Amino acid sequence: MSAPAPADPTSTPGRRPGRIIVWAIVAVVVLVALVFGATRLYASQQTGDDVAAPAVGTEAPVTAEPDELDGTYTVGDGSEAGYRVDEVLAGQDVTVVGRTQTVTGSATIAEGQLTEATIEVDMASIETDESQRDAQFQSILGTGEFPAATFELASPVDVSAVADGETITVEAPGTMTIMGTSQDVTATLQVRLTEGGAEVSAQIPVVFADYGVTAPDLGFVTVEDDGFVEAELTLTS
Repeated sequence: MSAPAPADPTSTPGRRPGRIIVWAIVAVVVLVALVFGATRLYASQQTGDDVAAPAVGTEAPVTAEPDELDGTYTVGDGSEAGYRVDEVLAGQDVTVVGRTQTVTGSATIAEGQLTEATIEVDMASIETDESQRDAQFQSILGTGEFPAATFELASPVDVSAVADGETITVEAPGTMTIMGTSQDVTATLQVRLTEGGAEVSAQIPVVFADYGVTAPDLGFVTVEDDGFVEAELTLTS
């Protein structure tokens, strides 16, 4: 009489192949749900929606005699600039806002007209809440070769109403230069007087392709083809 065959050490008593397949499917579904949920959570934490569009302060108005407006103003401490762009991250809409305080420039007012204005932004120092995104931004814009973006006013703009203590909104035609490429743009400016100077906010729509920039599409994240260059400036006279 022959001896019984030894048991297969790899088999599991009572475990049916069909049940193993079911549990494997359940595990995959749970894993997908966890990844999707984590992506939604990550996207919600990355949004720049809570970063308001640039605007001047709301403190008590400051008035001046019309001729007191005349002079040259310099971008001072507390100024910042950067960009705002929408992207789709794993199916979730995200608004990304990058900022830097490395901003320089000046503005000249003569007889109530803003006659000259130049703003220069250090693109290499712009930061968001994600360092990997910042590194990609710097690579795409070639900040090693083109470290600065500039806006230069193209024609005079009437700002005389700020002497009455008003916060005014004006459209300022100018030239935007990014990556060595210049384009005609229109900046929406808010202007108000302060003690010793003025506050100016700026928002400039840009189409990336106009500057030779290709918006990245990495599959899981797609960046829109346009966005805004933004600034909040404290000017001292």
